[in-house]
Amino acid sequence: MQLQLDKPWKMVKAKLMEHNVDLTEADLRYEEGKEDELLDRLAKKMGRSTQEIKEWIESASFND
Repeated sequence: MQLQLDKPWKMVKAKLMEHNVDLTEADLRYEEGKEDELLDRLAKKMGRSTQEIKEWIESASFND
């Protein structure tokens, strides 16, 4: 599942950590091409589906 990001990952990650203080650097470790690992990790930690997590990340990328 490929992420569609409008901003660099570093900026998106900071925004996600702002909105969810329980997330750590390790939780948000991301390598291009390994989106599924990130989405699975966050889905398990947050008790949501990978599709919900994908949409959440992408919305953080597109919103200011």
